[in-house]
Amino acid sequence: MRMAAAASEELRGKYTALCIAAIVLVIGLPLWWKTTETYRASLPYSQISNLDTLELHLTVSVDIVFAKGSLTGEQQRRLPATQPSEKKVALNSKTSFLRRYEFKYRGATPQEEVALGTQSLPEADEALHRLNKASMGSLFVYVIPETSALLAQGVSGYIGKHRDAVLKVAWDLGVRTEEIIAVLMGKVDQIVQAMAFTDDGISTSLSDRIPIGRFNKEAFADTRRAFKSNLGYEITFSLLNPDPKYHDLHWNIEAAVDNYIQPFLNKLAFVANFSVDSQILYYVILGVTPRYEKNTSSYTLRVNSLPHIINPLEARLGSSAASLYPVVNFLLYVPEHSHSPLYLQNMDGSRVTTNAFHSPRWGGIMVYNVDNKDTGYTTVPLRVDIDMVPVMEVFLTQLRLLFGISKVSIPADFLLESPGTEGLTDWELDRLLWSRTVENIATVSRTLTSLAQLLDQIGNIVINDNVASEVYHAVDSVQAAVLELEAGRLESAFRASKDAITSSEKAFFDPSLLHLLYFPDDQKFAIYIPLFLPMAVPILLSLMKIAKEQKQRTKEPTKND
Repeated sequence: MRMAAAASEELRGKYTALCIAAIVLVIGLPLWWKTTETYRASLPYSQISNLDTLELHLTVSVDIVFAKGSLTGEQQRRLPATQPSEKKVALNSKTSFLRRYEFKYRGATPQEEVALGTQSLPEADEALHRLNKASMGSLFVYVIPETSALLAQGVSGYIGKHRDAVLKVAWDLGVRTEEIIAVLMGKVDQIVQAMAFTDDGISTSLSDRIPIGRFNKEAFADTRRAFKSNLGYEITFSLLNPDPKYHDLHWNIEAAVDNYIQPFLNKLAFVANFSVDSQILYYVILGVTPRYEKNTSSYTLRVNSLPHIINPLEARLGSSAASLYPVVNFLLYVPEHSHSPLYLQNMDGSRVTTNAFHSPRWGGIMVYNVDNKDTGYTTVPLRVDIDMVPVMEVFLTQLRLLFGISKVSIPADFLLESPGTEGLTDWELDRLLWSRTVENIATVSRTLTSLAQLLDQIGNIVINDNVASEVYHAVDSVQAAVLELEAGRLESAFRASKDAITSSEKAFFDPSLLHLLYFPDDQKFAIYIPLFLPMAVPILLSLMKIAKEQKQRTKEPTKND
């Protein structure tokens, strides 16, 4: 009986050990693995990989409208309805773009004939704009006969404030249609490149993906001077008064911003968000000592010493530390009494006409001299009411340069309409949108590619559903932007690229990506071994004992009666 009870107890112990081991292996380990694994939502890695190779198609719609008298009836009938013009630019093995102009030919409507019959170019420009309402990225070129009085003698072209241009071209009445188009295309190509984009301009927008030597020095200087594309900018105007004992400075900055800067920013509201503030700083001196000129009884600063001014001044500004967006600084400096008047001097010794300079991707500084001789300083401090007109004209010019709106190259016999009070023409806005859209697409492709490589290399980074959603949205948006550019819809292409930038940056800088980044495998073992080892040792010893007994039992010879 005792032997049978002992055998039964031993058999029960074996079954118990086997059941516990089975529960641990079948239920415990998978449950532990599932509950402690790093959650990684699926991402469109194949689509992100395709973004590493950029092949952009940029389409510009150009309507060429012939006014009455510019063509004979036979010539006009032989003109094609549409005619594309393409040029592919390969920057490297993974970056290229195709420039495509969609030319559409037609005759002028009676309303357009009336507009072209006016004697004033600005009036004709406004009238044509009201008639056509050209969308962003599209252009209208009006061809007028040589006998037209709209353009003066010696002037062959005019580019207005909107998306219209007037061109005067002369040819014989019996010339063939192919020759007319050949003559016309040379002039029209210059207009389109001035009002839309150039190959160098698009190349600079892709500068992060190509070597520096691929574009000319002027284009390289432009891309390094302008601020990078961003969702917002903060513009700060600072009045620097280093000598408040002698100067009591007053400036009507609010009215000046409303009259000069705000119309420009309203035009750019589609591009980014802007905030404007101002401040007055006292006892701020330059980090460079001006040199006294005896022959002019004035002080001068050479342009090569101007970069040394920015760092000491920036420490007093204090605006960029708490800003989420890039800060554009504009400083108006009134020299102290002991260094007045102060003039900026070029390397050749000539004075800078505006007495101002700008620093790439930072801002601008203007020196404002006070006429001290006429006052005699009978009472101090001297009240100074700053004339804001020349000041804001300089700052607006610098602001245009810092946002990448540079002077365009046009033929010498062309007229260029001033942007007026808005500070920006419609076609200048289009030029900016072309470059910013391409730049946004390149930035998104680089950001998503870097994020995919990072997540692939580090396996314990958490990818939650919010990050995955932003990545999917960024991929969809950047693909939509590429398609909209190919269709010539500039406005929707820029909106899509802006959405892609927002989503890609949210995904890349999401704080949840860092939760388990500094939790390596050795720390996991240090945590889990004290938990599992006391339980695992008895189970393993029991299994080893059962296996050993089973092995001995199979080796015993079978007894035959």
